[in-house]
Amino acid sequence: MTAPDDPAPDDRAPDERGHDEPVFDAVVLAGGAGRRLEGAVKPELVLGGRALVDHALDAVSRARRRVLVAPPALARPGVPTTLEDPPLGGPVAGIAAGLALLVAPPANVAGVPGPAGAARAADVVVVLACDVPRAGSVVPALVAAASAPGTDGARLVDAEGAPQHLVAAYRTDALRTALASLGEVRGASVRRLVAGLHLRDVPDPGGAGEDVDTWADAARVGAALTGAGGPTGEPAAGPSAPTADAVRDTIGPERPRQPGSPS
Repeated sequence: MTAPDDPAPDDRAPDERGHDEPVFDAVVLAGGAGRRLEGAVKPELVLGGRALVDHALDAVSRARRRVLVAPPALARPGVPTTLEDPPLGGPVAGIAAGLALLVAPPANVAGVPGPAGAARAADVVVVLACDVPRAGSVVPALVAAASAPGTDGARLVDAEGAPQHLVAAYRTDALRTALASLGEVRGASVRRLVAGLHLRDVPDPGGAGEDVDTWADAARVGAALTGAGGPTGEPAAGPSAPTADAVRDTIGPERPRQPGSPS
């Protein structure tokens, strides 16, 4: 486990962060094998002028603290990095490793002292797979929905109704409790992890949650990135991305996961 330049929590006043912007932490998952990309290192795949891992970190740039779950070779300056042990334990094991680093006592993060109060996690944590390079446009809506009373979190749902539990925001305590209830996290399914959580659905009419699993996906998403924001891959603001206010008005009550729904 490495923790380069462990950053202090973001202590900006609400008007500096954005009006009434909820505070959140983030775990970015980049430790998978990318088997359908013929051995390519998926997080380093460049689309829209940036590596997928950098798109993911940019998507949660407003987080108070970010943790990257990835091999040491993928570490980025200023972002604490960890990896499940043993590696390739699946996304649930990665979430557990990332969350553990977020709430670790500062002196225990690879021996690097942290600022006073750094062990206190934010109430909401965004969990983001690194292969969803356009997710930045929906993170504010996810955080807003997860911050609402009486819910355990919020997940992105595509146009066909399929939930994306790795493009989601969770109440930190609820996620920790769910992880503890599993016992063994290695190889556990994300559907099983979230089965008992009351999650709000955030619609994704613009396809911001489209992931990159194959070369065909890479070509399609890369073209969308370039068309949406030019060569840097920065997504352009537009009506297809739900706003936090719109989600508050239209999202409806939280719903537990339905049996048989995909993760």
